[in-house]
Amino acid sequence: MSVNNSDRHPFLDDLTEDAILSSTLLRQPVSGRERIKSVIAAVGALYQTQTPTFLGVVENRTLLQYDAVLVDGIAIRGTAVIERAEDGSVPHVSVTFEPLDAAMHLSRQLDSVLREEIGDGFFCL
Repeated sequence: MSVNNSDRHPFLDDLTEDAILSSTLLRQPVSGRERIKSVIAAVGALYQTQTPTFLGVVENRTLLQYDAVLVDGIAIRGTAVIERAEDGSVPHVSVTFEPLDAAMHLSRQLDSVLREEIGDGFFCL
């Protein structure tokens, strides 16, 4: 399904319609391709910098680790696990963040940006 093309996102283009995103930023999973794309775009907009530190594939999982600095100067590290089905589609993505204080800060920022679109109860207050 994925083609090695620099114009393609590592997984967003392959999300299934009913894909699920779970994350330490979320109180509950977000489901649906378009909702997941909204969350990922909002997170990216809050990064001042993002530097990949590891990319690897183990069976049907792609692991991506990166260091980032939020627009307000807070450092954060993310680890994404992208699960692929046999056809190359992505039904599940899990992203963890550290340290905890930075993750909670980012979650609160996302709540203010995405509450109307995603709904209440997804992010830290």
